[in-house]
Amino acid sequence: MLTGKNALVTGSTSGIGWGIVRALAAQGCNIMLNGFGDPAAIEAKRSRLSAESGVTVGYCSADLAHPGEIAGLIETTARELGGIDILVNNAGIQHTATVEEFPAERWDAIIAVNLSSAFHAIQHALPLMKKNGWGRIINTASVHGLVASVNKAAYVTAKHGLVGLTKVVALETAGTGITSNALCPGWVRTELVEPQIVARAEALGVDVEEGGRHMLAEKQPSRQFVTVEQLGGLVVFLCSPSADQITGAALPVDGGWTAQ
Repeated sequence: MLTGKNALVTGSTSGIGWGIVRALAAQGCNIMLNGFGDPAAIEAKRSRLSAESGVTVGYCSADLAHPGEIAGLIETTARELGGIDILVNNAGIQHTATVEEFPAERWDAIIAVNLSSAFHAIQHALPLMKKNGWGRIINTASVHGLVASVNKAAYVTAKHGLVGLTKVVALETAGTGITSNALCPGWVRTELVEPQIVARAEALGVDVEEGGRHMLAEKQPSRQFVTVEQLGGLVVFLCSPSADQITGAALPVDGGWTAQ
């Protein structure tokens, strides 16, 4: 379905981002990976994804905390793939502490990576999409873009801001062939969430699996983790003609979390 399209997915060397690029590549979409990790491991994943899907897969290590590197990431993607049709702003970092104890440098870093980087990437990518008369901007927000939890001031603030940015971009691009939407996942068992599961298990004096079940029971009525494959499938749907009139939406994928 997406043969000939080109996608940049930030934070895509693991977790949700890796699930999204696998889903897009399976539909024939060329991919630019971005994220941190062991260079050899990233190269192995890049090479394997390209071989398995038969699409072009590139990699750029741009640090999204720096606007200049984001501009370079967009330029590199457009040059190596031939354009940007799909932009998935997925990169995210986390830190938990009360507002009173929250380190200022962690606040600044989370706002930069989880929110500001999406603005800069969208700003640079939009002219390329408008030139082609088609584009998909998909921001990985979170259930925390819709509701709050304690000890996550920076994360909740950034994700609420990302949902707002999504809506503004949707309004400004309405009728152009470009859509802008946000994914709002609940608990997804990724590298970002695992330390929270471990901390919960340690606090309760139970094993990690029981800690995960306790987290789910507290927030997610389905008592099941969202999977990266489910999120990848939703991204593919949002890139399909069936989703041409879905724009400005914040789509919960949360096992009923925000229905409560």
